[in-house]
Amino acid sequence: MNENNVKMLEFPQRGDERGHLVIVEGMKDVPFEIKRIFYIYGSDTDVVRGQHANKKSQFVLINVAGKSKVKVKDGLGNEAVFSLNRPHTGIYLPQMVWKDMYDFSDDSVLLVLSSEHYDSDEYIRDYAEFVKLVTRKTQSGEK
Repeated sequence: MNENNVKMLEFPQRGDERGHLVIVEGMKDVPFEIKRIFYIYGSDTDVVRGQHANKKSQFVLINVAGKSKVKVKDGLGNEAVFSLNRPHTGIYLPQMVWKDMYDFSDDSVLLVLSSEHYDSDEYIRDYAEFVKLVTRKTQSGEK
């Protein structure tokens, strides 16, 4: 997988005897303007969330409580698994990356920052269709 694509991020932390503060700013700590924020909680360990790619949206996923795993695929046969288990780290997911979130702990709260407002038309929910789009794009030399 291209190193310019999916990557782990570490966010600034401040703290003292009162506790910790983690700072995440758009266009500074994440490579996009944050237009939407949502979070996932209450998912059982055997539940798989995501199971899609996005044509436009970029995401940063942060497990602010508990832990989960994220499997990413580029549609060309490359995949990687990331463990999200520290509230001051996250994973950056650019557009056109297939993502599966799973193995949620009972106390998992997965915070998601998005570069775009929700648009169901930009979601690719069929993996075979995703592979076809990526293969076509690669063969034509598009970036």
